[in-house]
Parts: sequence; structure tokens; C-alpha cells
Amino acid sequence: MNSTAAIDPSISMRELLEQFPGAQRALFRRYHIGGCASCGFSADETLAGVCARNENLDVDEVTEHILASDAVDRAIQIEPVELSQRLAAGENIHLLDVRTREEFETVKLPGAHLFTQEFMQEILAHWSRTDLLVIYDHQGIRSMDAAAYFQGHGFEQIKSLRGGIDAWSAEVDPKLRRYHLE
Repeated sequence: MNSTAAIDPSISMRELLEQFPGAQRALFRRYHIGGCASCGFSADETLAGVCARNENLDVDEVTEHILASDAVDRAIQIEPVELSQRLAAGENIHLLDVRTREEFETVKLPGAHLFTQEFMQEILAHWSRTDLLVIYDHQGIRSMDAAAYFQGHGFEQIKSLRGGIDAWSAEVDPKLRRYHLE
């Protein structure tokens, strides 16, 4: 996927979110589109249609914002293979799993901590804000929000595992159990 390419205004929202998974977060952050039932959109609606019914937003401005947000999202992500190499090299890396307790107990990365409200207090009070903190979930979606949260609390080296534990098991450790959520 090439984030420097233009986005066709006739793209469906489904296709847009497949190509740019952070687009909904970007749209909500700037334009309050897609975050709740009152400002939602359907998967088959076009980007141009969403812009038209939301105060006739300029489609070019909206696409520029989506592309810029995508670049920011990519900068905060770490590839599974890179993380594996850095762990193997013995770098001081904290792994934080933001999935459910059941998912964590089923399969996890070695050395990972389960994110809980209590553990969040421990992290905020005692963890170094300069050590690398890698957050992961099932497929790398919720971990982006968690990474942004920790960035906002002064963590300087924060990454979200691109594709989550699912990508890790596909690209790094095929013996790690994969699962699908319904």
C-alpha cells in the first residue's frame, strides 16, 4: 500500500479502511466522523458522499488529512521481524499486551505484560519513559490507540506492533497459536 498515492473520492469507506486502517480514527479526530452512531457511515458509502453530507467537507483536504495521519501511524509502528531482531539482540524492550485476559492466557509473546488498569498505574509511576515500549493486540488496531495514549504521557520510544500478535505468528513464529475473534 502506497501512502503517497491519491485517494479516489469514489472509494467506498470499506475499501478506504482496508487500505488505511487508521482513517476512521483520523476522520473522527479532525471532523467528528465515524466515532459514534450519530456521526457514523456505512461501509458502502463513498468518501465523497461522507464528505458531502458532513458540511460539504473538501474531499481533497480530507484525503490529505487521511494520508498525513497514515504516515504518522506508520511511524509509530514496528514490524514483527524488526521487533524479533531487536529482542534477539538483547535490547531493553518492554512488551505490553492490550488484549483480553483470556487472549493473553491463550497465547502471548515471551516477557509480555498484560495491560490492566492497575498495571497502567505501575507503568505511569515507575517505568522509564526512554526505554522502548512495544504495545500489541490481536491485529494491531487497538494498540495504536494505546500507543498514542502513552505518547501523550511522555513516553518517548513507543511503538505499536504492526499487525499485532497475528502478524507475529505469521511472520516470525509460525508455531505460535493463531486465532480468530467472532
